[in-house]
Parts: sequence; structure tokens; C-alpha cells
Amino acid sequence: MIRVLHVITRLTLGGSSENTVASVLALDRAGYTCALAAGLAESEAATVEDARRRGCRILDVPSLGREVAPLRDLTTLRDLRRLMLRERPHIVHTHTSKAGFVGRLAARLARVPAVIHQPHGHIFYGYYGPLRTALFVLLERVAARWTDRIITLTERGTEEHLARRIGRRERFVTVPSGVPVAGLRTSAPSRGAARARLGLPPAAFVIAGLGRLVPVKGFDLLVRALPAILTEVPGAHVVLIGDGPERGALEALATRLGVAHRLTLTGATREVAACLAGADVVAAPSRNEGMGRALVEAMALGIPVVGTAVGGIPGVIADGEAGRLVPPEDPAALARALASLGRDPALGRKLGEAGARRAEQFSTETAERSLLAAYASLVRDKRLA
Repeated sequence: MIRVLHVITRLTLGGSSENTVASVLALDRAGYTCALAAGLAESEAATVEDARRRGCRILDVPSLGREVAPLRDLTTLRDLRRLMLRERPHIVHTHTSKAGFVGRLAARLARVPAVIHQPHGHIFYGYYGPLRTALFVLLERVAARWTDRIITLTERGTEEHLARRIGRRERFVTVPSGVPVAGLRTSAPSRGAARARLGLPPAAFVIAGLGRLVPVKGFDLLVRALPAILTEVPGAHVVLIGDGPERGALEALATRLGVAHRLTLTGATREVAACLAGADVVAAPSRNEGMGRALVEAMALGIPVVGTAVGGIPGVIADGEAGRLVPPEDPAALARALASLGRDPALGRKLGEAGARRAEQFSTETAERSLLAAYASLVRDKRLA
């Protein structure tokens, strides 16, 4: 029986946590024995409880959940090494940046036979200034030497790592963040019912954004684009599905721009399909994005998408096939792309239909096959069986 210890910084509501839990459960079903170490916060209790209910064995490492602090993170390193010596995993699989570096170092010190890292994107731009970013790139180069496989969500993610001299090409594997495409379609209400639930007019042109309300998601750019959209499409309305520290700032920005009456914030919800189903288009104006799971969820429902040309988004949208790509940090370009879909419903339907077909490439089934193949290859190479 091959034992696997997954390590993630925190189980926040979002794509990286959902992808990690889904991976743990898929590996369990395939015969691996898995546990997931994370820094558990009271604010994330619902996410943790949901993961446990689904069968995920979760181990609390409180020091993991703190912000990066070199001296304090020595405690995290000690705690993870002790955990690994106790659990004796054959494979350590780290997720996200802090857990990725400290977890891989702990695995090296604990002499774990095989190590996988899955960054769920990267922090090479869109997050920090040049000096801090350069330091993180250097740390990633070092940690890559301790890593047998690096799992990226898209091929572009691999290229962005290699462009910064992180890792060797033969160690990279692409595994998308699997989206339960069929389940989303089954659970989605009608367009009218979704709009009624959100309190939106039946005839409105609804632009949805899905994700945590944090700067990297770029929802401030979407709010800035709204006045220009309204000049072209008077019935436009933006719905932001999620919550986070930027909520107050976004509401204040909408008030300053005179569009607060055309902005709805739903707060955090697990009923993604119930909200997305009311949208005419989904926007991802991100400053960085590992893959863009929200885009795939929209595509699965036949909704056209508009996203910035950063991270893995271009590989998901395929400009002109499932939606439109726009430059980052450009509210005017974002407004033009969204307004064009508001003026041309037939184009939106065409892109949505193509997106529904394309979403299958990012389905849970596709992701699980790729993940299990990557594990089988590593087991053979390291002679773990």
C-alpha cells in the first residue's frame, strides 16, 4: 500500500483547495492511502468539514496557516518533518507556494522517497514587487531540485516555469483542475430561476465574475469597465460571486463611479451553478491565474467567457473559440469585449456552444486520468510498488 501525504497551506474556499481534495479522493479510490496536512482556520471550518464528509483524512498543522515569515516558518518545517517521520509516506505531494517550499524541504530532511509539487498557478507576476518576486523565483529553482514531478494546470504553466529556469522539462506533467462538468449541468437551474434568485431583471445583460475578492482576481478592473459597458449595453449588470477582503473596496469603487445599483455581490457560496446559470457572460479579469476554473465552470454551462491573457487562461479560452481574450490591466479592452457580446447575442450563443464542448478537456474524469498516470509513472521510476 503506497502512502501519500498531501500538504497545502490552507483550505480556503476556492479552486486550489477543491482541486487538492478531489485529487486526494481520486487517489484513495485508486488504492493509494492518502492524508492531507493543512493549517486549519476557524473561518474555513465549512470547507474542512465538507472535505472530511467526502472521506478526506485531514491533519491539522497550525503553523502552516500563517503568513510567510522565515523565522516562524522554522516551526512549520519542524512540525512537517515530525509529521512525515510519523506518517512515513512513500510520496509527499505539496500544493501552493508556502507549503510547496517548506513541505519539500521537510520531505528532503525526512528522507521521503518521492516528492511531487503542484503550484496551482504561480506567483511570478500579479502578486508582489520585483524584489520579493525574484526571491520566490530563486526559492522555486532550489526546491525544484528536490522534486521528482511538478504538476502544472496547463502547458502554459510549464512554459512559464521553464522560462524562469525552474525545473527540467522532463519532470513537468500537466493535469488540469478537474471540473465536474456533468454534475454542474445537472444541478444548474434555469436562467430565469437563477436570475429570480439573484434579484436580477429577466432582460438584463448579466456579467458574472466568480472567485475570491482579492486583488489578483482583478474584479476592480471589471467594476471600472462597467460605466463604459453601460454606454453600449444599457441593461448591463455585474454579479460577483464570492467574498474576500476586497469586498468593501469594490463596493466603494462602484459608488464613486455611479454604478453601485448595477453591481451585486453574492458573498461566498458553494452553489456555483445556481448563480452562474443566470449569466450571459463570465469575466475573469485576473492579474494572474493558474488555469481559470471558474471559466471552465461557465463553459460547461454553455456561457461565453472573457478573460485576460495571463497564466493558464489563454489555454482554456482559446481566443475566439469559447470566448475572448483581452490584455491585463486594461478596463477599456475588457469593456469592449463584454459589450460586443451584449450587442450580439448570436455570437454569445455560438461561443457558448463551442465552450460547452471544450469544457470536456478539463473535466474531472480527464483530470483524474492524467493524475493517476503521473502517479503510476512516478511509482515505476522510483520503484515504490
